[in-house]
Amino acid sequence: MSSLAPFHLAVPVHDLAAARAFYGELFGCPEGRSSAEWVDFDFFGHQLVVHLDASARPHVRTTNPVDGHDVPVPHFGVVLAWNDWLALVARLRARNQAFVIEPGIRFEGKVGSQATFFLYDPSGNALEFKAFRDPSRLFAR
Repeated sequence: MSSLAPFHLAVPVHDLAAARAFYGELFGCPEGRSSAEWVDFDFFGHQLVVHLDASARPHVRTTNPVDGHDVPVPHFGVVLAWNDWLALVARLRARNQAFVIEPGIRFEGKVGSQATFFLYDPSGNALEFKAFRDPSRLFAR
C-alpha cells in the first residue's frame, strides 16, 4: 500500500470542552490550532476539526446491518496497526468507555476479516476503529 495523505474532516459538536476531553484526553490526540468556535486535533496523523454548533444534537441514529451488528451511519474513523488497535481498546476499557459495538472480529475467516469497534463522541458523532492482521487485505475482495 502506498503512503497516504492525511485527510481533513470537520464535525459539529455542541461542547468544545467535552470534545477536548474525548478526543484530547481519552484518545490522546494532540491539540493543534483553536479558537472559541473550533479545535484542531491530530487524529492519528489526520486533521480532525471539531466546530462548535450550539444547535448540534446527537444525530438521528440510523444503522445498517453488517455481520450481525447494527452499524451506525454515518460514521468515521481510522484503520490502525493491529497492536495499536489492541492498545487503544485497552486504553478505552481502562477508562470505562462505552462502546456502541464492542471490540471484536468482524467477518471472521473471510477475506475482509478485521478487528473493529464503534462508539459515539459526546455530540453523537459515530466513530469506528479497525485493524487488519494483514494490512494488505484492506481493499481485498
